[in-house]
Amino acid sequence: MLGAAVAVAAGAACRATPASAPAVGADTWAVVNGHEIKRDDVDKAFRRSRDASAPLSDEETLLAKLNLLDEMILQQVLLSKAAGLKIEVPQSEIDTQDAEARKNIPPDTFQQELVQRGLTAADMREGLRRELLARKVIEQEVDGKIAVTDKDVTDFFNANRAQFNVPEESYHLAQIVITPARDAQITNGTGDDAASPQAAAAKVQMLMERLKAGASFAELARGYSEDAETAPRGGDLGLLPLSRLKQAPPQLRDAVLGKNPGAVNVAAAGGAYTLVLVVAHEQAGQRDLSTPGMKDNLTNSLKARKQQVARAAYVAAARTDADIVNYLARRLVEGKGTLPAATAPSSTPAGAGQ
Repeated sequence: MLGAAVAVAAGAACRATPASAPAVGADTWAVVNGHEIKRDDVDKAFRRSRDASAPLSDEETLLAKLNLLDEMILQQVLLSKAAGLKIEVPQSEIDTQDAEARKNIPPDTFQQELVQRGLTAADMREGLRRELLARKVIEQEVDGKIAVTDKDVTDFFNANRAQFNVPEESYHLAQIVITPARDAQITNGTGDDAASPQAAAAKVQMLMERLKAGASFAELARGYSEDAETAPRGGDLGLLPLSRLKQAPPQLRDAVLGKNPGAVNVAAAGGAYTLVLVVAHEQAGQRDLSTPGMKDNLTNSLKARKQQVARAAYVAAARTDADIVNYLARRLVEGKGTLPAATAPSSTPAGAGQ
């Protein structure tokens, strides 16, 4: 839960800058627009995000830190944008997020978790500040500029009228998938990946608490779902006919049938969990724009699609425009997948076992 609260935003590969870049020390793992990302910065992010109960090999540790560094590079690109745009995060927002991260966790337990991970409360708040600041850049520069007009909705409906002919009673569903084992590749927005049954259960609790507090199901799905196919589209599964649902496993069927739109239920099986949102319950028949909820649902769906494309384009352009050198990646290439012993990262958190 601690890792999920402070996970950094996800990113892609960065471009190299000219080979004439000035030499840096072994503890500098990347430079973004003149800002150094140190080994210690990555180590802290690693300790925030990983499940300490799941040991990693040296190669897995290196790969995890390489991926985290890439995410931190993107975050620093966005923070550079924030400085130019004069975007700031009020302390009150950090306080709110900090309180949310500690919610339902006894103070002693929270402090023990920090000590085990070799972190301080200040580290926690700084992680939150950076996460919130990067998010505000995307919200202001991308999300806030996306608009869907009535004409957009009407044109889409007319071009896809057959799509809204429901041949049989159906449920419109969305999901957040959580597995109890580490996945080969996580494509959600935070990189959060439960790696044990205990971590999976804690993640479910965290997500349900955030939903109860009013968080958007779609945003949580994009940020935390471990299903590569549905996470990018906010967990949306579209319309599932009743005949298909009746053939689903009992725990999934029971989480849907008879539930009202807006309800979120948890289906559990084998240590894995699926949070299922009933978006709508549709009876058979042809829909039109006068059908209750149809226009709003279409507007939200079209806006989410545009935002997804615009976010990806904004991030790609921002990275292209930034001056980035990933020294850790260069050293790993030169070392054929290994680092010199003096600079190799440790998988043991500072202070652990003492």
